[in-house]
Amino acid sequence: MARQREHESIGDCTLYQGDCLDIMPTLSDVDAVVTDPPYGIEGGKGGDARKYRKGDYSDGFEDTPDYIKSVCVPAINMAIAQATAVCMTPGIRCGPFYPHPRDMGCFWTPASCTHGPWGMTTMQPIYYYGKDWRAGRGPWPSGKQVTERAEKNGHPCPKPIRAWMWLVEKAAPKDAVVLDPFMGSGTTGVACAKMGRKFIGIELEPKYFDIACKRIEDAYSQPDLFIEPPTTQKEFGL
Repeated sequence: MARQREHESIGDCTLYQGDCLDIMPTLSDVDAVVTDPPYGIEGGKGGDARKYRKGDYSDGFEDTPDYIKSVCVPAINMAIAQATAVCMTPGIRCGPFYPHPRDMGCFWTPASCTHGPWGMTTMQPIYYYGKDWRAGRGPWPSGKQVTERAEKNGHPCPKPIRAWMWLVEKAAPKDAVVLDPFMGSGTTGVACAKMGRKFIGIELEPKYFDIACKRIEDAYSQPDLFIEPPTTQKEFGL
């Protein structure tokens, strides 16, 4: 049973359960946005998330292309205006709906990250907006090879933690405030907890909000399990 909470503070993380379009205008002091919005899967073809039928994947919204256009795109536009840097993974299906990025990269997963209409999908695009804070500090590649598996945590599209730590490190310096308006199971928050970034997360679904709270609580309570962030280009696959 998901805990019915509208607001939770855990360490340097502040988590909101609600609609990002309602909550984002109330926020201030956001330095960077790192997020993985819904992909518009329901009613479409391709993707392992097809097995999450309507009512299973999300109770609070219909994950359709129309939802992406009416909620996710306005949220990203708001993020671009609000933060110095925005990094997002739009998915292939709905990528053209979003503003043209300043730069693009990808997570390259040789063993595939999902199924697509042409076979095993091995690439997840990354859109970059705003300023790369690492410019002049030894800039990193815009993409990364990913071989790790994401933790199975009850969310249909969890993200691998090392890949997300790399993206957080690329988007924001230490002590920055990182926002994820589509928090899901909280991987961005876990990465921030491990890396000394302040975090604000927003999640509409109470059941995923609950998962995110638990994962971030665990990250703060188990410092011996913290993973050091990447520090050299040698660790990057692209």
